[in-house]
Amino acid sequence: MPAKKNRLQIRVQLFPGYQPPTSMKKYLLFAVIFFSIPTLMAQQKPCSEPVYRQFDFWLGEWEVFNTNGSKAGDSKILIMLDSCVIREEWTSTTLQQGVRYAGRSYNTYNKAKKTWQQYWVDNAGGVTEFCNGHFENNKMILETDNTKQPDGTYKIQKMTFYGLGPDKVRQWGESSTDGGKTWNTDFDLAYRKKK
Repeated sequence: MPAKKNRLQIRVQLFPGYQPPTSMKKYLLFAVIFFSIPTLMAQQKPCSEPVYRQFDFWLGEWEVFNTNGSKAGDSKILIMLDSCVIREEWTSTTLQQGVRYAGRSYNTYNKAKKTWQQYWVDNAGGVTEFCNGHFENNKMILETDNTKQPDGTYKIQKMTFYGLGPDKVRQWGESSTDGGKTWNTDFDLAYRKKK
């Protein structure tokens, strides 16, 4: 029974001038790099552009205080959905209708519209859509459209988040009933990072 020939022996016999590589490491390295490129490209998260990180100064667990120093509530801000969404979990110190007021917001950069957006829902049945947002001078500014209220008037709501360092954020809420000509303060909150 004739001995089996390996592939290298067959190549040498079929192609008389064939010289096997002196260093298979070069070819192995090339193959690893060549076949890794699609994998590395597939691992890049869809929201990895720097614009998606503009609101990251808000991330963390916070105690939140009113301007008079009284505690307003607690807020936990985390990143989710492959770094595409920032979720807020708010719990107030006050009760509304016998229940501790709480809400969630979902914040993301809308690449198609080139704007930041927030969708807020709470345990009092409230929903607010901040559709017009942008980042400038280390602050995030979010605005609603001029929305009709239950009493028939129209109102724009605006929130401005100021990044004041690694342990401080200011959230200033305003509203306008004259199409944005004048603004009234609704709340002014100081976030202090929990230790």
